[in-house]
Amino acid sequence: MSVDIKLAESAGFCFGVKIAVDSAIKAGKELGGAYTNGPIIHNKQVVQFLESLNVKQLDENTELKSGDTVIIRSHGVPPEVERDLRSKNINVIDATCPFVKKVHEKVRQLVNEGYYVVIIGEKGHPEVIGILGHLRDAGGKGIVIQNMEELYKNLPKRNKVGIVAQTTQNEDFFEKAVGYIASNVEELKVFNTICDATSVRQEEVKKLAPTVDIMIIIGGKHSGNTNRLAQISRSLNPNTYHIEKADELKEEWFENVKSVGISAGASTPDWIIKEVVEKIKEITS
Repeated sequence: MSVDIKLAESAGFCFGVKIAVDSAIKAGKELGGAYTNGPIIHNKQVVQFLESLNVKQLDENTELKSGDTVIIRSHGVPPEVERDLRSKNINVIDATCPFVKKVHEKVRQLVNEGYYVVIIGEKGHPEVIGILGHLRDAGGKGIVIQNMEELYKNLPKRNKVGIVAQTTQNEDFFEKAVGYIASNVEELKVFNTICDATSVRQEEVKKLAPTVDIMIIIGGKHSGNTNRLAQISRSLNPNTYHIEKADELKEEWFENVKSVGISAGASTPDWIIKEVVEKIKEITS
């Protein structure tokens, strides 16, 4: 009896990631190489492919020369990083996701309007580092909150609070946090900056996970949006496995399984998803 494989409709690259990867491929082919300030996206296999085109990550030993090209990755950077590069006559290609740029704009707007800013996001994540950079650059004050416990402990007494979110945040957590803050401040301004691609993928996983025997989530182990898909899936189906590529699949996962659900993070390329589907067919045939 064949296994029913259900692939989430929106699994894989979002348009922001596609812009960044296409920019890097173009730089590799047309300029003979470039640097990225960290992994262009959180997917090791894509980063390795780009290295074959001489598009490499900057590290502490890299000595940039005037005229070199640096691609700002999809997560964005603090403004001082970009200013520093341009001051050294570096050719800067800005591949920041348009949704991330929107968060930067909203943070600056909140600061200009006198709000203390709460960023719903992961501390230390490159996107959040970039958002904090724009907050500081605009002369504002704020805090990063990554779970409800932190919010209960650390929400300062402020009359005017503005909220933004890391673009790949969990929608349910964002809504809970906004509700709690709303009941504890006099004036609140909220910008839901979770991107459409993230919301759609999360909703698809919520619908798919309870209907199958096993869920496979494909994407980088350091990818915030993929990790959240796995968390959501696991909460609805304990038989959830987060993998980066097909060779991580284990035959024992599929014993007595009649249906398999698959989704993938926004930084997972189509070719990896296809390899996983083919491997599952091979295991279950």
